[in-house]
Amino acid sequence: MVKLLIGHKGSGKTNQMIQLANDCVANSDGSIIFINKNHRLMYELSYRMRVICMEDYEHITNIDEYIGFIYGIISSDHDIDMIFIDSILKHADVSLGDLPVFIDRLKAISEMYEVDFTVSVSAEKEEMIGVNFEGCEILNQ
Repeated sequence: MVKLLIGHKGSGKTNQMIQLANDCVANSDGSIIFINKNHRLMYELSYRMRVICMEDYEHITNIDEYIGFIYGIISSDHDIDMIFIDSILKHADVSLGDLPVFIDRLKAISEMYEVDFTVSVSAEKEEMIGVNFEGCEILNQ
C-alpha cells in the first residue's frame, strides 16, 4: 500500500508524518525506515526506527537511482514493515513530472515485498498530473 500526505509547504505534512512514524514504531514488530532530506528531524523520531538522511547520499540524483536505493534498503532487511519518505520533491532532483512513475514503482515494490510506503508530497492532488491514485490512500483529505 502506498499512502500519500499531500498539500503545499506549511500544511503540516511533516508533523503528521513524524506522528505516524512514531506510532508505527510503537505498534510494529518489524523494521520502520524514515527517509528525510537532512538530519533536521533526527531527534523528533523514535530511536527504534532507522532514519536515513539523503544528504548523506549526494550521488543519488534521479528517480531510477532513488528506486535502486529503496531496493537496496529492502534487500538489507527483510523485516521492513513501513518506509516513510518525507518531502519526496526535495530528494534527488525528483519533480512533479516524475511522480507518476515513482508512485507506480512504489506500488509494485509494496506488492512484491509486502512493504508499505507513506510519502509526503508538497503539491495538491490536482497538480499531480498523470498519477494513478488507484491503490493509494490519501491520508489528509
